[in-house]
Amino acid sequence: MATGCSLHLIRPLGFSTGEKACRRAGLDYWPRLAPTEHEGFEEYLEAARPWVGGMWLFTTKCSRPVWDAKLGLGDQLVFGRETAGLPESILERYPDRLVTLPMVPGERSLNLATAVCAVVYEGIRQLAAAGVVAMDGDGRIVRAESAEGR
Repeated sequence: MATGCSLHLIRPLGFSTGEKACRRAGLDYWPRLAPTEHEGFEEYLEAARPWVGGMWLFTTKCSRPVWDAKLGLGDQLVFGRETAGLPESILERYPDRLVTLPMVPGERSLNLATAVCAVVYEGIRQLAAAGVVAMDGDGRIVRAESAEGR
């Protein structure tokens, strides 16, 4: 929400998005987030068309760090369930789009929210380095041309 990213949820979900569950989790921003839900991965591919920009699949089952991927504006970042990750069938289908967040030996995975946050800000860092986005005078992320008068 704070970075201007949109959220696509692919069923089956491992959590409830009902009003009561969101309220209990303190997700008061959920209505503003307005996530798009898809019945399955194929439906997501058809509706979201991630190949138009780029699609990156996050997994602990590869050795390519996220910072070796060139993240671009409009790219879609795909994460699996916190308990199981992405299905093998999806990982096998897109081997050149697999990236990971490196960890020390012996650690199994990161919390999903932590992983998403780290990757989104790596993407923003890359976009800022490329001159696509910048920070305005209030420290807010804007398109680079909007920050020129800062």
